[in-house]
Amino acid sequence: MSEPLTPPLGDLVHRRGNVLTTGVARLMMRATGWRFEGELPNLRQFVIIVAPHTSNWDFPIGVMAMFAIGIRGTFLGKDSLFKGPFGFAFRWLGGIPVDRFSKNNVVDQTLAYFRTREQMILALSPEGTRKRLEKWRTGFYWVAVGAKVPIVPVAFDFPRKRWVINAPQEMTGDPARDIPHLRSFFKASQACRPQLYVE
Repeated sequence: MSEPLTPPLGDLVHRRGNVLTTGVARLMMRATGWRFEGELPNLRQFVIIVAPHTSNWDFPIGVMAMFAIGIRGTFLGKDSLFKGPFGFAFRWLGGIPVDRFSKNNVVDQTLAYFRTREQMILALSPEGTRKRLEKWRTGFYWVAVGAKVPIVPVAFDFPRKRWVINAPQEMTGDPARDIPHLRSFFKASQACRPQLYVE
């Protein structure tokens, strides 16, 4: 019996899409050879961190994954992206504008979204850039701690064309302990450009 193309979703997970969007995304998966490993938790709210982030391909491949599996993922973008002609597209894809220069910092703005939504899956890159970065940014971590939600590490494994979904990780509030643990789920060998990822 063949393995299912996408993992099942629980009834609590925030969903999106229809037969058309899901079907097109799954056709694209078949055409490109990408597959899922693991399953998402059946939770109303959680944070997904996706790494290694080393290529412009990461975003469209991530969007394909989101529509194929049928989840409503939310991502953050600088507010200027949502004011131009592409603003509608970014919002439709799940983008939320944030003002990096506001008195309320990005973590506080994001926590406000969690508090006002019964269901929310925040998906982001802990690196925040495609450039080689020695240390992760920690905003995602403090969002998870503040919202009291787990973090689900999802690895982009380019050589094997796999999205590797790991089990949800509960945060202790001690980043010196938690962040090295989260980083252990990702390897440079999984990256599209391994030289740009620091383990």
